[in-house]
Amino acid sequence: MIDAPDALLIEGLRIRYGARLVLQGLDLRIAPGEIYGLLGPNGAGKTTLIRAICGRLKLEGGSMAIAGQPSGRASLSRIGLVPQELALYPHLSVRENLEVFGRLSGLSRKAVQDAIVWAAQAIDLGPRLGDRVEILSGGWKRRVNIAAAILHRPALLILDEPTVGVDIDARNGLHEVITELSHTGMGVLLTTHDLNQAELICTTVGFLRDGIISPQGKPRALIDANFGQRKQVIIELRSALTSEQAQALGTVGFVAANGGMSWSMLSQSEAVNAEELSAALHRSGIEVREIRYREPGLDSLFMSLSQPDAGKRAA
Repeated sequence: MIDAPDALLIEGLRIRYGARLVLQGLDLRIAPGEIYGLLGPNGAGKTTLIRAICGRLKLEGGSMAIAGQPSGRASLSRIGLVPQELALYPHLSVRENLEVFGRLSGLSRKAVQDAIVWAAQAIDLGPRLGDRVEILSGGWKRRVNIAAAILHRPALLILDEPTVGVDIDARNGLHEVITELSHTGMGVLLTTHDLNQAELICTTVGFLRDGIISPQGKPRALIDANFGQRKQVIIELRSALTSEQAQALGTVGFVAANGGMSWSMLSQSEAVNAEELSAALHRSGIEVREIRYREPGLDSLFMSLSQPDAGKRAA
């Protein structure tokens, strides 16, 4: 049995905007059936990378292949793209939208109808095929957008922030859809700022920083490698801190989040006592709503990599 080629293989990719080298020798591999979470702050180059994969930017250097085909017009037919902004015709029904997108993807009329049956089953759209898109909730519209992108059964599915603007139930439903699609052998590239989402469904994650992806690997392996047995201490406040109080927390290693109403740090041991910490905060006039401990997650790793000396730690 011959192994299927990688859904996506990028080696040494270089992309320049004017004088600025945005991607600097980037490597990325996505195997068939793999869900790869591409993480990074705004401006890191995630959109640039997606545009390059979709053939919208000229490569200055490196190579790229989709399902074994070198990047070019032929390889584009092996990609399905679900943009962050919904790309649907609101006054048409779900079925009519899929018919339009199926024909645009190059399928014959007969093939489009067969593809709609398959995609509707894969995305669980059957009950809504006759509904106009404009009456659907945000979660259902996302499902239709995904269905439109997979009608031609791409080897690589790119999802750009697929759960933005949907509620928790819809997000969980989309997680199931993405996981099921990966089980068909489709490689998935997922960009997201929802780090809990990435930790739950991604088989591999990579952090795009300074024009390259580093570190990358299985979520739990990355977390364990960076934090070991340390625990995260989280303080939720009742009221905003004064500048002196904020400086004091920062001095001992706490980092602010949620507009300064939540602070967290990694304990070097499990010796941090909640009662002692609460008493010390009370003596400083800091009103605490909650102190809790948890195992670090991808959000902890993201915060750690954002620190000034992160490059030295990740090297």
